[in-house]
Amino acid sequence: MQDARQYAPATLRNREAILEVLLKNLPTTGNILEIASGTGEHSVYFAPHLHPRQWIASDPNPIAISSIIAWQQHEPSPNLVEPLNIDVTAADWSDRYQLKSQDIQAIVNINMLHIAPWKACLGLMAGANRILPEGGILYLYGAYKQNGKHISLSNADFDASLRYQNPEWGVRDLEAVIEVAAAENLVLQKVQSMPANNLSVFFQKISK
Repeated sequence: MQDARQYAPATLRNREAILEVLLKNLPTTGNILEIASGTGEHSVYFAPHLHPRQWIASDPNPIAISSIIAWQQHEPSPNLVEPLNIDVTAADWSDRYQLKSQDIQAIVNINMLHIAPWKACLGLMAGANRILPEGGILYLYGAYKQNGKHISLSNADFDASLRYQNPEWGVRDLEAVIEVAAAENLVLQKVQSMPANNLSVFFQKISK
């Protein structure tokens, strides 16, 4: 039988650092929705540490969905559920699976915004606003510009490479992301420097 598991080398390098900040900052109850889970390697690593909270992985790519399922079968955890086919650029994505009723207290999004069109950021924020209860957390991880400038030469090179592959991609300006979030009742809570010139960014849902 063919092994459908995909591998992202960066996962092994960043998963421990990301888990550390998640354990310190995510709500201690409720479930966690991961948007753009990719290979699924993060989900099977994080889930056992966050039990009994359910970890709900998702991705719009069928190859990724197959990989997530394969990883779940290879490294099972009782709080891993079947991944969802979620595309945040779809207007109704937050309603499609009745996510509002699944006690989702946190949304996690790792390394998506720079390899997706800007409308993915807009869709993520709008959906998070609809799904998360007051006090819920949206967590973003990845490379960002701050005050319109790259925080390292390697990030500038990375940005140029991304834009060469697709003009709609690129390292995002953190202030622009914060502005979009604020318009969706998501207030910046914390920005934390991470290894390899990445950032952990936490937003909290407030009432209107």
